[in-house]
Amino acid sequence: MVANYTLYKIAQFIAMNFPLKLGYLIAVIISDIHYVFANIDRFNVKQNLKAIFPEKTNREISRIRIRTFRNFAKYLVDFFRFQIIDENYIKKYIKVENLHYFDEALAKGKGMIIVSAHLGNWELGAVVVAQMKYPLWVVALPHKKKSVDDLFNSQRESKGIKVIPLGKAVRACLNLLKNNEMVALVGDRDFTGKGTVSEIFGKPAFFPNGIAAFSLMTGTSVVPAFMVRNPDDTFTLKIDKPLEISPSGDNEKDMIAINAQYIKLFEKYIRKYPDQWYMFRRFWIEP
Repeated sequence: MVANYTLYKIAQFIAMNFPLKLGYLIAVIISDIHYVFANIDRFNVKQNLKAIFPEKTNREISRIRIRTFRNFAKYLVDFFRFQIIDENYIKKYIKVENLHYFDEALAKGKGMIIVSAHLGNWELGAVVVAQMKYPLWVVALPHKKKSVDDLFNSQRESKGIKVIPLGKAVRACLNLLKNNEMVALVGDRDFTGKGTVSEIFGKPAFFPNGIAAFSLMTGTSVVPAFMVRNPDDTFTLKIDKPLEISPSGDNEKDMIAINAQYIKLFEKYIRKYPDQWYMFRRFWIEP
């Protein structure tokens, strides 16, 4: 979706000045209006969903697509409410599963990589982890507009999330992992143009090299985690067991094997929560 600073400021005003349920309602209404005019986004989401669910009818795909736009609107409300999220909010609205995987990974003293996707509310997941006093850093692609980038980073940093710009990520991540800290990356989109081609849902797409490369260089654990929205608008932070990483000495082969493991999880979660996967661009490599 287009990074429009004015729209984001409107979303921030709604999120901060209305009760949560009313904020969601207003956001959904605005989303439905935007949906009518967002021709490119509508087309891209439809094509992505058809690749995932070739057996579904156009009507079924359209229903999922509308929910995707609405859930993304709710995601923005949640994002711009970060400043008023506290321990009580987390206790009331968020359940955490398998937190012991984080503790076990950090106990090895080699840091930890969290791999997630543009699914559910990965930003809120980072807030929850940071509020639990884990040493969390996130790698984020800077927005083209500095005003938007500053707005988003101020939201993250207000809750203790430390941000690493993508262009400075390699050296920073290696140093952090050596200091036994946590680095979170989203693995369902390659922003460098140098990613590895792997199959997801039977079709080729580019995936970033960083997750596998950092793990192979440092020996750190890779732990998948996804913050998914429940039907009642509460959330569950689902932490999966660490990936099984056994370096063979063939770096390229090992990277593909690591990617394949988390891609399999991506398939599982995207298939289960397709209306929470916010991929508004064509995802697969075109023939």
